Amino acid sequence: MKQQTYVLLAIFFIIVISVISVLNVDPVGVNVLVWQGESPLIFIILFSVLLGSLVTVIFGVGKYVSLHREKKQLQQRVTYLEKALKRQTELASQSESSAEEDTAEE
Repeated sequence: MKQQTYVLLAIFFIIVISVISVLNVDPVGVNVLVWQGESPLIFIILFSVLLGSLVTVIFGVGKYVSLHREKKQLQQRVTYLEKALKRQTELASQSESSAEEDTAEE
C-alpha cells in the first residue's frame, strides 16, 4: 500500500507540474553566472524540477549506502555477540557439570 501511495503522489505532482509548465510558455530572460539568454518558462520550470529530483536522488543514494553499511556492521556485531554468548553458556554448563562431578566424588 505504501508503494501505491508514492506512485499516486508522483503522478499527481507530474500532472500539476505539467499543467503549470504548459500554462507558462512565455519567454523569460535567464542569467546564469556569465551567460545570459532567453528561454521559454516551461523549460526553466522543467529543468528546475529535474535538477531538484536529481539532487534528491543523489542524497537519497548516499543515505541508502550509509544505512546499508551500518546494517552490515551491526549484523557482524550481532554475529560476534551470539558466538560469545554461545561460548559463555558452554563454559557455564561445563563448569556446572564439573562442579557436580566434584561434589559427587566427595
